[in-house]
Amino acid sequence: MAAVWKRPSLTGFEVLWRWLVGIPVVALVAWEAMRIERVVPVDTRALEAMTVFKPVDAAQTLSLVASALLPAILHVALWLVPLALIAWAVVAAFGRTHVLRRLDPQLVPKPGTLLILGSLRIVVLLAVYGVWYWGVQFAGQTAVTGPVTHGGEPNLVLYAAMLICGSLALFVAWAATGWLLDIAPVLAMIRGIGAMESLRQAWKLGPLRGKLVEINLVMGIIRIALLVLALVFSACPLPFESVATQDFLVHWSMGVGVLYLLASDYFHVVRTAAYISLCRVYEVL
Repeated sequence: MAAVWKRPSLTGFEVLWRWLVGIPVVALVAWEAMRIERVVPVDTRALEAMTVFKPVDAAQTLSLVASALLPAILHVALWLVPLALIAWAVVAAFGRTHVLRRLDPQLVPKPGTLLILGSLRIVVLLAVYGVWYWGVQFAGQTAVTGPVTHGGEPNLVLYAAMLICGSLALFVAWAATGWLLDIAPVLAMIRGIGAMESLRQAWKLGPLRGKLVEINLVMGIIRIALLVLALVFSACPLPFESVATQDFLVHWSMGVGVLYLLASDYFHVVRTAAYISLCRVYEVL
């Protein structure tokens, strides 16, 4: 961690390639969101009238708004999501190659291999998000819509408990297995091998598995902690809402978001540096 901190250019290049994709994508999303807002009628008064003391009414309002917006959102997502994923995979292959080479100049550039591994990682993450989304729907059906359909009251405590437990289970599962896709690019550049061979050798690391899982788990916890801190700092001006302007609150939240992304990118470089150090120390060559 200290070595990466003393070389801010490493984090700078990581931020550069990520934001090279992220900023245009966010701009496109914002543009399309404003366009959808202009063409799709939404009852903003109903949204403003929502309250946690009437969860059923709030759920019905959100359902109506979602039904109105969903067709337009899906129409945009059909071309925007694939475009964003392809751009991310291509830029990430070259960006990560450059960052890895700056961490260890002896590494062999393998942008094609990193492109394949990055694409595979995207597919796996989409599958994980799909499982999480299914879990959200299942929790809603079990604790909210199911009881309401039968004339009962929604159980929001059960809903929250199912969401938290399910999310934690997925988090632990990803920490225990996600290291495979994280270490494979490092092995590919250390040994000069292809994508499938790097995955096969990553699976056979043996004594390094425990340390890789530990690093992945700790870094995951750190990123969650960063997210919590970002939420806390975003809420700091709320007690002064009566004297603070709306523009100030928006700019404050945007600033906190930028700091969160910078910190997240820094720890991503730290994890990559730790992987390289492990491979060198344990002579996994």
